[in-house]
Amino acid sequence: MPTRFLRSHLAPVILAVSLLSGNLTAQQPLPHANSSTIAPDGTVYVTRIVPVPTTISPEAQKVLARVVSDTAVPQTLGQRRTGTDKWQAGAGEASKMLYPADVATDTIAGVPVLIITPTTIAPGKLDRVLINLHGGGFNSDSGSLTETIPIANLTGTKVVAVLYRLAPEHPFPAAVDDAVAVYRELLKTYKPSHIGIYGTSAGAILTAEVTVKLKQLHLPLPAVTGIFSGTGDLSQKTDSLALYALDGFSGHHEPPQPGVLIPEYVAATNSRDPVLSPLYADLKGFPPTLFITSGRDILLSGTTILHRAYLRAGVDVQLVVFEALPHAFWNNPALPESKEADHIMAHFLDTHLAQ
Repeated sequence: MPTRFLRSHLAPVILAVSLLSGNLTAQQPLPHANSSTIAPDGTVYVTRIVPVPTTISPEAQKVLARVVSDTAVPQTLGQRRTGTDKWQAGAGEASKMLYPADVATDTIAGVPVLIITPTTIAPGKLDRVLINLHGGGFNSDSGSLTETIPIANLTGTKVVAVLYRLAPEHPFPAAVDDAVAVYRELLKTYKPSHIGIYGTSAGAILTAEVTVKLKQLHLPLPAVTGIFSGTGDLSQKTDSLALYALDGFSGHHEPPQPGVLIPEYVAATNSRDPVLSPLYADLKGFPPTLFITSGRDILLSGTTILHRAYLRAGVDVQLVVFEALPHAFWNNPALPESKEADHIMAHFLDTHLAQ
């Protein structure tokens, strides 16, 4: 299939970008021209002067203009999880200031979850539920609050955030199994036409994986899904992975190496297993799905490739690409673009849940 982008048909790209603001310090010489050299094997060595665009909000312009060191800062998994948990708690509180909702802990089918409940639920929405599969690279939780509080508030619908088991301690299919277990249990209370599943980053990948697994198990599919900055192919690297780091052009970035994406999660599984990599699955009959990404998203390529695969399968899909912003920017509640993204997500999910 042409959209699989086999490595033998796509030359690697190494991008050296010089920004008018961002990574450069006052002591570094500013380049004054664009340049590019293409090696015999097709590898591209390129310098581009990229102004901070005026097509985005002043708040987003300031985010892109932040100086972030290119120096690698090694971090243990424990440090990553501690830092992510602290950031998520703070960003979650900021989200609640904008989008009031109640958060409680619980377990469903033996899986820990957060229950995010809007302060007011209309009588016609009491029999609906959304399932969130949070981001965090499959090894931490970087979204169970920031991805759910705005959506619960804006849709007036209860959201269940699945705190699935994490890699590397629990590689694939542990996260899929946990999400499916929660879905099975919710089917005892809710009609499938009243259930939606969505996620960001790792959670976006997991949303597609879970949908494939539900179809394999001959379980009724949810009414709607949301894949917000994800990918459907863990067998190989894509173009945007070579271009961007998590913060777009800012911060440390290693050229992608051959091999699978997220090896700690893939572990011993065949990387083209249709559940692990839904690009290779039968996607026919999948529910309406919203795809969202952004111009400097590390998973821009992965999101658009999977979107096209859904299109080829005849799925009712929409794709929204935000200008210039980095990966999963909507987790920053201060940005006007985040508010816009939250409203787009909420409207799509709300519209496709049966009333």
